[in-house]
Amino acid sequence: MTHTLLPPRGCSEALSDWPWSVAANGLSLQRCQFDPALLDGSDFARLRIGTVPGVAKRQMEYLAGRYCAAIALRSFGCLNVPGRGDDRAPLWPPGFCGSISHSQGVALAVVGRQSAWRSLGLDLEAQLSDDRARRLCAEILTPAEQQRLQALPDDAHAARVSLTFSLKESLFKALYPLTGVRFYFQDAELLMADRGIAQLRLLKTLSAEWTAGCELPAHHAEIDGQLLSLVAVAAG
Repeated sequence: MTHTLLPPRGCSEALSDWPWSVAANGLSLQRCQFDPALLDGSDFARLRIGTVPGVAKRQMEYLAGRYCAAIALRSFGCLNVPGRGDDRAPLWPPGFCGSISHSQGVALAVVGRQSAWRSLGLDLEAQLSDDRARRLCAEILTPAEQQRLQALPDDAHAARVSLTFSLKESLFKALYPLTGVRFYFQDAELLMADRGIAQLRLLKTLSAEWTAGCELPAHHAEIDGQLLSLVAVAAG
């Protein structure tokens, strides 16, 4: 019998979540809330999670994210906790892939079996303010995306810049494990986003398989007042 994994001090119990109308198709998404002021360093050893340097906020984000990942893995009967690679990306147990994200006191992790999913990218972001969205627009959006932005009402611009930021972060987290190549905001574009569904296109060749022009579907939702996005690369 699998024992219940108690959350770190200052974390709520992880809850299964799936904010999209499409089926989860064998993915487990877990979410918790956390308070860095309540960090208890002994939880690293109790949960068999390697320690990380940094202030309490950084340590609590890491703990909460790995805790959610551990709960997601347990939904498949795996009792391991993802490690940490030299590039600081999670190291998933054999047979599994996943992604972790956290923002403003909320942590999430998504996990799936590699027999069904090659790679997953998850990102949670706070909405950008109008002023910050204006300042970051040219960095995050390609010229074509900036043109499409002008077709939207002015009061929708910050939301679209925020969504584009999150979706491209998820795209990177999904494709970096498959290619080992880093890429940036100008190396991909958002073609459409409507009712929780999005379509992204690579503008840079990352490998023989992932070439410029490749398109990938994505999902997005609002959760706890923040933007959540997911890119899931199916197996086969």
